[in-house]
Amino acid sequence: MENTAPQLGFGHFLAQADAVGLALFVVLLALSVASWTVIFGKLLRRRRALAAEAAFVARFESAANSNDGLLQLAKETQDTTAHGAILAAALEAERFAQQAEAAGKLAHVESASELVSRSIQRALDDAQSDQEVGQTLLASTASSAPFIGLFGTVWGIYHALLAIGASGESSLDQVAGPVGEALIMTALGLAVAIPAALAYNAFARQTRLLIGRLEQFAHLVFVRVSTGSIPAGRL
Repeated sequence: MENTAPQLGFGHFLAQADAVGLALFVVLLALSVASWTVIFGKLLRRRRALAAEAAFVARFESAANSNDGLLQLAKETQDTTAHGAILAAALEAERFAQQAEAAGKLAHVESASELVSRSIQRALDDAQSDQEVGQTLLASTASSAPFIGLFGTVWGIYHALLAIGASGESSLDQVAGPVGEALIMTALGLAVAIPAALAYNAFARQTRLLIGRLEQFAHLVFVRVSTGSIPAGRL
């Protein structure tokens, strides 16, 4: 008893685990590494995006009434910010509409405002898709990791009971130790799932807020392209 008890624990569990138990542990480890990679990556991207958004809005305020200024701003920011991509899409659609109208071709397809609106919506859809990168992994990890851990626990308890039955010993210490070790897999599953679930909900909320700001900005851009000016107090 004294020599066996200290051996019980996480290390002993891994040493005694069979191929299925080790495979489940590797799956949980891979899910944990992948989810934390996504979490830290998205946190870093969000931090950079917020700084870029603030800088863009400041420049947009000063360039809103200048066609050349907007073109320059769109050219410099379309690949680095969602706001810049929306502005660039709108200005490109406006330029194409003007050329098509001059050639007398646009009237047979759609109006200039519809063309600009569709281009802005595509840019919004692209921005939302970009923000949702990694969300599927987080959601899958949050929903599947507890069940993977539970399966590992059931598998471990099953083999522990078989070993106890084969040995013919049924004392409390002979049963509690192996069963307690098997519960490690459930704990690992929860440890992997909880951060992924919290991160998924946090990033989903941030995405909704960002898309809301982008939609407001897209409306301003549409008004600016359509009328040549922006209503006072809307920046």
